[in-house]
Amino acid sequence: MVNSNWGKIFKIQISLLLIFSLVLGSCSSKSRLSGQKASYTYAEQHSLLEQIGERGVLKVGTTGDFMPFSYQKSTESGAYYGLDIELAKDLAKSLGVDVQFVKTTWPSLLSDLQSNAFDIGMSGITITLERQKNALFSIPLLSSGKAAITRDENVNLYSTLESINSEGVRVIVNPGGTNELFSRENFPKATIVLNEDNLSIFQKIVDGEADIMITDAMETLIQERLHPELEAINADKPFNFFEMGYLLPTDHIFKAYVDQWLNLRLKDGTYQEIYTTELNKIK
Repeated sequence: MVNSNWGKIFKIQISLLLIFSLVLGSCSSKSRLSGQKASYTYAEQHSLLEQIGERGVLKVGTTGDFMPFSYQKSTESGAYYGLDIELAKDLAKSLGVDVQFVKTTWPSLLSDLQSNAFDIGMSGITITLERQKNALFSIPLLSSGKAAITRDENVNLYSTLESINSEGVRVIVNPGGTNELFSRENFPKATIVLNEDNLSIFQKIVDGEADIMITDAMETLIQERLHPELEAINADKPFNFFEMGYLLPTDHIFKAYVDQWLNLRLKDGTYQEIYTTELNKIK
């Protein structure tokens, strides 16, 4: 009888332990879920938008080598000029903070953003599907396409992609951006000449160190104005289509703010006013 009673008691204890374990596990799971939810909510509340306000500075990544969006008259001075530079100042003003320009390059654009070197990239940046895999973009601020620029006497030689894609043709590009990507995809027979400094490319075409460059149509029109020896070939009918926007981290609260700010500036005439003013400065 004693052994039988102990057996019943043992079974009851085991049952109680199992029930207790199940209840404890359920509470633990709920606690973990609650903690995850709380963590997620906290992260959302502490968006980059709030961090910028707390630090009092908007950090803007820019290359400084792409007229009319971002360029430097002298690398020693560290000052930046252009359409996106003025718009960056306006964005900072709307946030009630100062602006700090952070030097970046086309090859390091995404890695600099992901390492938090800057909050937003503003430098005439093309919206591409590849970049979109790793970052967000603002709403587009303008559309454009790739066009060619060469010396005046060579315009008739390079009027099509097929004529440029020929052995002996020297296509000069700045590395790491869409200019290089487009040239490598379309001109496998031509010689691709890499040039680290985008702004010096056009003088090299004038000097005969390269034959042609493919870049954004707007830039070809500006550079032919600055270099009378050069001429844009197909600026009115570009080789492709793309849109430009501002490069953003994957923070949807910050993106929503930037989108609305840009939408207002496009609608209230501020963007057009800055655009016209900056173009008139380049002579």
